[in-house]
Amino acid sequence: MVLFINCCVRENSRTALLANDLLSKIKKPYTELKLDGYVFPRVDENYLKKRDTLISQSRFDDPTFGLARQFAEADEIVIAAPFWDLSFPAVLKQYFEIINVIGVTFKYNEQGIPEGLCMAKKLYYVTTAGGEYFPEEYGFGYVKALAQNFYGIKDVRLIKATGLDIYGADTDKILSDCMKNIIV
Repeated sequence: MVLFINCCVRENSRTALLANDLLSKIKKPYTELKLDGYVFPRVDENYLKKRDTLISQSRFDDPTFGLARQFAEADEIVIAAPFWDLSFPAVLKQYFEIINVIGVTFKYNEQGIPEGLCMAKKLYYVTTAGGEYFPEEYGFGYVKALAQNFYGIKDVRLIKATGLDIYGADTDKILSDCMKNIIV
């Protein structure tokens, strides 16, 4: 199963356009999780106490861990997240806070180093930016670090189109060129 984590909020999202092109090239059924409509629990002391109790009892079938199980069981993952404020929409950070579950998406070995428990072999991170300033170590770098160092997903690919809002930019051509270069 391909898991499509959609963080796009605009009706005519350019990031979603690229992600849909990628999904058509993957040619597998996918499950879409549209994060802008998802209501996340508040991660406060009560939530953490409940989660820690469930983890200590190995009750990973509890609905609290539904999103984490879905992520861990995916064969491939596509994240569509526009480049906002040197990162990605806040809802994606909320998602990661919910799915980072010891015993579901990762575990710690005896040396305290995280080891991935996720089945996915590939994670695609799809994004667009209005300008050319796109330091990869921020939004994409964060996702790549989690994928490789916690989830065990070694093949993490960036698909990006930048410069879309620069005066005089040929947005259609930039997007088209990006789509031509998408390799699965």
